[in-house]
Amino acid sequence: MKVSDILRVKGNALYTVTPDEPLARAVEVMADKDIGSLVVMDHGDLVGMLTFREVIVCIVKNGGSVGNTLIRSAMDDHPLTCTSETELDEVRRMMLERHARYMPVMDRRMLMGVISFYDVARAVVDSQNFENRMLKAYIRDWPAADDSQPSTTL
Repeated sequence: MKVSDILRVKGNALYTVTPDEPLARAVEVMADKDIGSLVVMDHGDLVGMLTFREVIVCIVKNGGSVGNTLIRSAMDDHPLTCTSETELDEVRRMMLERHARYMPVMDRRMLMGVISFYDVARAVVDSQNFENRMLKAYIRDWPAADDSQPSTTL
């Protein structure tokens, strides 16, 4: 399974911000859209990722408020990315190694979407459920034993 399979099911809603916007505005967008991340774009280029993790770190540093902080100073400026052709096993490995919950999907320099650890887990569970149904159907339709042939047991 590839990242493109997740994006096909998930849809293509993208939420982006620029690095010079106030962090307070980003928090409002995240709360309003019920999302855990925003892709930070500058002049059409991916320059960072802002997740609730970076927001919490910033709030702690500022004594409980975001203050006048700009997204630029809170964002992860080296986000983990993948392509739509990346295999899901590789994405899981990458996300686990970097403790990344969100990953932008890029096609060269174009943002194609964002996948979350939840999206990956759901795709794996759905795939396993499908395989289980197929195996159960196969076993249920197993041909009956021909009693005229001698049984061989070891």
